[in-house]
Amino acid sequence: MSSPIAGISPAAIRTIEPLVSGGAQASGGGASAFSDLFEQAVNRVNDYQRTADGAVERFLTGEDEDLHRVAMATQQAEVSFELFLQMKNKVIQAYQEMMRLQV
Repeated sequence: MSSPIAGISPAAIRTIEPLVSGGAQASGGGASAFSDLFEQAVNRVNDYQRTADGAVERFLTGEDEDLHRVAMATQQAEVSFELFLQMKNKVIQAYQEMMRLQV
């Protein structure tokens, strides 16, 4: 199972601090907070994909991995990626709508 976001190098994505309850940490501005949230979402989806890949690999090599856990990890990775894709589409749609506004 290949990772659809495997092209992102780990060096390109810096470590993300956990979210504070109620929103992003105050780190200098709205664009920076959005960027941090976006990077965290990408990392989280990538982590789910890696977990699923590891579970499938352990299952196929005969290690102690239950089929239902493999299926759940794979489904979790798929659903998180689909949710991320839908959120990305909504952000792009909102940006395009804002660009159409006349000032």
